[in-house]
Amino acid sequence: MNEKIIINARIVDPSQKLDEMGSIIIDKNGKVKAIGKKVTKKDCPNAEVIDVKKNLIIPGIVDMKAFVGEPGFEYKENFRTLSQAALAGGVTSIVTMPNTKPIIDNVSMVDFIMRRGRDKSKINLFPCASLTKQMEGKLMTEFGLLSAKGIIGFSDVNKTVQNTETMARIMDYASDIGVLIMQHAEDYELTKNRCINEGEVSNRLGLSGISPIAEKIIIERDLSLLSEFPCRYHINQISSQNSLDVIKKNKLNGKKFSVGVSINNLSLNENDIGDFKTFLKLSPPLRLEDDRKALVDGIKNGLIDVIVSDHTPEDEESKRLPFAQAATGAIGVETLLPLALELYHNESLTLNKIVECLTINPSNILKINKGTLKKGSDADICVVDLNKPWVVKAGSLKSKSKNTAIEDKRLQGKVLMTFLNGEPVFKI
Repeated sequence: MNEKIIINARIVDPSQKLDEMGSIIIDKNGKVKAIGKKVTKKDCPNAEVIDVKKNLIIPGIVDMKAFVGEPGFEYKENFRTLSQAALAGGVTSIVTMPNTKPIIDNVSMVDFIMRRGRDKSKINLFPCASLTKQMEGKLMTEFGLLSAKGIIGFSDVNKTVQNTETMARIMDYASDIGVLIMQHAEDYELTKNRCINEGEVSNRLGLSGISPIAEKIIIERDLSLLSEFPCRYHINQISSQNSLDVIKKNKLNGKKFSVGVSINNLSLNENDIGDFKTFLKLSPPLRLEDDRKALVDGIKNGLIDVIVSDHTPEDEESKRLPFAQAATGAIGVETLLPLALELYHNESLTLNKIVECLTINPSNILKINKGTLKKGSDADICVVDLNKPWVVKAGSLKSKSKNTAIEDKRLQGKVLMTFLNGEPVFKI
């Protein structure tokens, strides 16, 4: 690979507190050789020149929660289609969930997923294993063995470890060996057979509602356990103002943990469900507009660390059912950044804060060397036209499944190019 220089770029890299017009030199090994306003073509006269015409450059996005259908659910998504969708959205690194078929809860499954991902994926994959065997919430998996094989963290995805003794044992062991625990916060008894936020909309539609208390109870329990067992603990997604109150109190008390939120809960509320739009049946559910605003403020105030796509592909047959019976989840890896940029355009969040929550924050939580354009780092780069208008059309998205929650939504901001290890892997 020849050296390249990307010129005429607005570079935003929160890991370096960088927001300036400048250039980036990529060496022949796909690493960042130099970056910033002082870098010019004179520094590498023989390099290939790529002029991005004053468009935005950020580090490749790190998405901490996405589902890939291999093995077992290839009809929903596979490594190839997930890679295409991710790169079209500027996402270069993904934490994949273990709720495949079979579930990733043993060493042989990890070996399989690593090999398959290496052969078929075009992005950086960081697989999770399940917290408990078969995601049943009873017996913890072999954290040490699985971590040694390359597992980045442990999660039961959209299931919660309900038994407090089991969760205490998990956190105790995790604190000893330093692994990352990623919890879905939802009390089962308060959510079973329910599918939408509890309130006026659920009453109008005649659907059983999920109270925000179901989320708050698990967060309070786990953060209480964290006092005894200070492990690396991450709340996958929160959805309510109630949860933020608990998080704020615990962070002020000095507890160290991290918090994620889905872009769906930052951008939509329960009113968007309208008359039974099943593509907006999500977990956690969309809540009140006041909750959505509180979540945005939570990012602004540093209570929430990470924005995720919660990319959950489902085939059309499982979505076009009565609301209570329809599958839960929506695709989102390709629209994660453009939807987040809506919060920049409406002045809810600064561009720097959005990029921070999509790049260096998840990288730091995961302890991986991604989400940065520092000298010597992998040249995973996203080039964005901040102002380009476009309309989301499910048929044009690259995911295999088309269950987007934002069909026909008008967005402002589009990924123009994505580089992986210095090579252009997507271009409009």
